[in-house]
Amino acid sequence: MTARCAAVNRQHQASPPRRGSPKRRLTHMNNPLPDVALTEVSSALVSLDWVGMQGVEVPVRLAEAGVRYPVHAHVDLQVDLADPSVKGIHMSRLYRLLDRYAEHQILSPDTLGALMEAMVESHLDCHSSRARLTLSFNLLCRRPALITEGLSGWKSYPVKLDATWHAGRLCLDVSADIIYSSTCPCSAALSRQLLEGAFTARFGRQSFVDPMLVATWLRENASFATPHS
Repeated sequence: MTARCAAVNRQHQASPPRRGSPKRRLTHMNNPLPDVALTEVSSALVSLDWVGMQGVEVPVRLAEAGVRYPVHAHVDLQVDLADPSVKGIHMSRLYRLLDRYAEHQILSPDTLGALMEAMVESHLDCHSSRARLTLSFNLLCRRPALITEGLSGWKSYPVKLDATWHAGRLCLDVSADIIYSSTCPCSAALSRQLLEGAFTARFGRQSFVDPMLVATWLRENASFATPHS
């Protein structure tokens, strides 16, 4: 049974292909695709204030005491598109500039200004004259304990940089969120002391105080945030 099957298989492999059934060639798969950016013309030609990329993740090096490693940053970067006849920017050029910056430069106003100037120069063929960049990251810092000697912990501070470049000038705005909360007994005692002083300043000269007036004052002023040190 095995020898017979083998003979049939050899006969089938040796038989020539049948006439009348030629192979189809998919020539349409090799046709070039149209470049719509070059061939199509929009009915509404307008300039754009900003065109670019958002949420690009890169490591950024800081000249900050105690920060030995790059921080994980998110970057938005754009240039303007003033010429209505230009249909788009070259995002790969912006990405390459940002990638080289993250690899070789330390974050500072000077290096950031040089990066944004290069962003504009990379799009002179698009008639761009302005650049904008937003950079955000969490700065992780070690902070000592308030009382216990030799004990410290880590605290994260969200940092955001908003920068624009125009006519050879860098405008930079930096913000940081410093979040504080405390419920320790020392903080509660300070809060009560501050509340006592505020109440005395408000009602101390009165021999009689209307309870409803006191209730209203307490509802509006009975909580004072007092960070301890």
